Amino acid sequence: MGIILETPRLILREFVLDDWRAVHEYASDPEVTRYMGWGPNDEAASQHFVATVVAKRKEEPRGVYDLAVTLRDSGMLIGGCGIYRKGFGEGELGYCLHRSYWNQGYGTEAAGALLEWAFTAGGFHRIYARCHPLNIGSSRVMEKNGMKKEGRLRDHMYKDGQWSDALIYAILENEWRELSGKGCG
Repeated sequence: MGIILETPRLILREFVLDDWRAVHEYASDPEVTRYMGWGPNDEAASQHFVATVVAKRKEEPRGVYDLAVTLRDSGMLIGGCGIYRKGFGEGELGYCLHRSYWNQGYGTEAAGALLEWAFTAGGFHRIYARCHPLNIGSSRVMEKNGMKKEGRLRDHMYKDGQWSDALIYAILENEWRELSGKGCG
């Protein structure tokens, strides 16, 4: 069955192979991928991404939790959000939305749902995420979800022949529980 996460406006679900066209809608947009370490995608790259995500979901133990972000009302796929296990209890959060859905709180909502899953069902202790220093929208998604800026990684990302820094944010399970009111006891 897989993972299904619901929020007031979104359903995050496992990707299926037929999702590649919807993924390509945003993954081929140079503005969407400007600060990513990948893209813009051609059709083959979008197909490969979805096929890889579907295959990795079957690995034991599972280490990749990439979910399609869909609108609750229509089922339209508007992006992706994932957590990638990086070690014992640690994971990296990532997200990407179609440009038409920026600045409407969808990224914050999707990332928040995935953080809740990570700390309540996923067995994670620490989640971190990175973004380009000029990617203000991504920084805001992390901050709104209680993630704290831990620092700046110099010349950390390489794309299109250029190095760039990355900001790193993180949240610990106990911090998330305090913020969400889901403390122990």
